[in-house]
Amino acid sequence: MNDPTINQQDESRTVDSSTGGRSLTCPLCHHACRLAPDDVGVCHARANIGGKILNKFAGKLSSLALDPIEKKPLPNFHPGMQILSAGGFGCNMVCPFCQNASISQIIAEKILSESYYSPTELLKIAEQTRNEGNIGIAFTYNEPLINFEYILETFELAREKGLETILITNGCFMPAIVKRIAKVTTAWNIDLKCFNKEGYESLCGDFDLVKSTIEIAARTAHLEVTTLVIPGFSDDEEEMKALTGWLASLDPEIPYHLSRYFPRYKMAYPPPTPLRTMSKLKTIAEQNLSTVILGNV
Repeated sequence: MNDPTINQQDESRTVDSSTGGRSLTCPLCHHACRLAPDDVGVCHARANIGGKILNKFAGKLSSLALDPIEKKPLPNFHPGMQILSAGGFGCNMVCPFCQNASISQIIAEKILSESYYSPTELLKIAEQTRNEGNIGIAFTYNEPLINFEYILETFELAREKGLETILITNGCFMPAIVKRIAKVTTAWNIDLKCFNKEGYESLCGDFDLVKSTIEIAARTAHLEVTTLVIPGFSDDEEEMKALTGWLASLDPEIPYHLSRYFPRYKMAYPPPTPLRTMSKLKTIAEQNLSTVILGNV
């Protein structure tokens, strides 16, 4: 595959005098991990393998299931239909409240026994399930874009067959990467964790990059946005006004999901988000956006 966003890794190659090997810089996200041979990045998945930075677990799936499109959640994109949903391993953010930590923060050794699916094999399954209401392929559960090359190839094949291509992502990736995958992506649900730089830094994310990704997706495909409402982190009313005002400046028709937090992973506290908080934030969001949906309530 001759793609400039991938070939950036060759331009960053240098001699690492401490190891005698050549280090590479991963071009995908804000971490810009500098990797000596066989080193693995922050995401637990991308590594310097044979002089190229690749996802060492490409095609290893943590989950493969036919889900209702509403579960993504994308209830405004072909409602009532099904979507073949594939999950991998790893993530470039570190959220203490992660609902899928068993696959996003996975220890690499646990993956070795997983079955491999080539893009062609995945496409075949997607086509075979059309008669069950399947409209395409979604990459979800962990952070899909750390597996950029594999997903790009899969989506290119899927679009040739007229299948829908969906990403459920944190959006913290470089614009060149996002623009390339956007050419073959028909729908997105992007997590907007909060609406300030400090909050994103606490999660090892990048606020500016997720906003850039949302802007690109809004211009190129169907987009829905989700915020997990966590007490003390993403439940500020003034911030909700700013967040939804910004989304409305892109398109007031963007469906916006407010998902109720429950303790997960490393966060046993605070307790679940009060229902009155969810209701209040929905009322605020509806001042700017036409479609606001509560989840996990």
